[in-house]
Amino acid sequence: MTPNCLFCGARLRHTLVDLGMSPLCESYLAADQLNQMEPFYPLHVWVCERCFLAQVQEYVRPEQIFTDYAYFSSYSDSWLRHAKAYTESMVKRFGLDRRSQVIEVGSNDGYLLQYFVTQGIPVLGIEPAANVARVAVDRGVRTLTTMFRTEVARELAAAGTQADLLCGANVLAQVSNLNDFVSALKTLLKPRGVITIEFPHLMRLMEENQFDTIYHEHFSYFSFITAERIFAAHSLTLFDVEELPTHGGSLRIYARHVEDTGKPVGGRVLELRAREEIAGFTRIDRYSAFGEQVRETKRKLLEFLITARRQGKSVAGYGAPGKGNTLLNYCGVRTDFLDYTVDRSPHKQGKFLPGTHIPIFHPDKIRETRPDYVLILPWNIKDEVMEQMANIREWGGQFVVPIPEVKVYP
Repeated sequence: MTPNCLFCGARLRHTLVDLGMSPLCESYLAADQLNQMEPFYPLHVWVCERCFLAQVQEYVRPEQIFTDYAYFSSYSDSWLRHAKAYTESMVKRFGLDRRSQVIEVGSNDGYLLQYFVTQGIPVLGIEPAANVARVAVDRGVRTLTTMFRTEVARELAAAGTQADLLCGANVLAQVSNLNDFVSALKTLLKPRGVITIEFPHLMRLMEENQFDTIYHEHFSYFSFITAERIFAAHSLTLFDVEELPTHGGSLRIYARHVEDTGKPVGGRVLELRAREEIAGFTRIDRYSAFGEQVRETKRKLLEFLITARRQGKSVAGYGAPGKGNTLLNYCGVRTDFLDYTVDRSPHKQGKFLPGTHIPIFHPDKIRETRPDYVLILPWNIKDEVMEQMANIREWGGQFVVPIPEVKVYP
């Protein structure tokens, strides 16, 4: 039996892409776990013909995924720059000061709120992963360790805590109960407050073949039109939107209470909504060709790796991101093609990728072994990686980026 839509409840009948069976992308393994049973779940993306929300079925509760989490935002220099620029922009645009309250949901290790703290602006982070939240607290970022839901928002509001700026980056996709989450946002927002939410843009995901950003931890994938409908259902108006380069192409939506007419809907909202309609994102047939694009990318990556191996070339990976685990498991790439991967996060070093069991080392491993190719798994920060690892050119090493299609950089 097919599942029901996470937002509108309609029966799902249409497939965006089927990526087969895959483990949870952040479930890194210790050496003593390699011979144990490892759970795999269907990674099948459906599209709702009523609201056009792309989504995966929930097989594991969010509490099981995010209570002890391996992703720490601060290990990406470019993401920190993005966070700092956001802070400066919001302070200037909305006049935030010591009398304001900034709240971030899914605040991770305090990567963003630390920049508001340095300006003396009161902050509160809400983060379910205790191991990540502890790092934020050590940074001086006040953090509540809990899953964000309506009950939590009501308790905070009743205690006098509401937000002038309520933000979240790459958290909306990780919510299995969308209606409760957006309702909680409304509850926690002051009458004249602003919500900003960032998420990967479904239009860019499909146009640029970014299927590896699909994994079980991401329950939903949004067009602007669908996001607008979801927020409107909870009496929140999207009055502005920015298109961002992060994560291969993201949206930052700006929301307010319907009653707050002092923030009129801007031209960027009208333009993007019209562009998505012209591109077919309100027609179910627009979504049907994506699966074949994905299969062709798999063929091209395997062709490259097979050729490299037959020529006696060595290939190592850079990064251990969630997107990399989707890519490698879907394409069937294990240590027969990829010797190892490296990652800057000490929380991943010494462990093994889920499903493929590829070992994860410190980045110094690349200089030690001098591979012919370095496959950049977090392709969205490829420029940052190439700059960090520029020394591979000393021995003639080359970078390989797999998405939107295989490309070799000398």
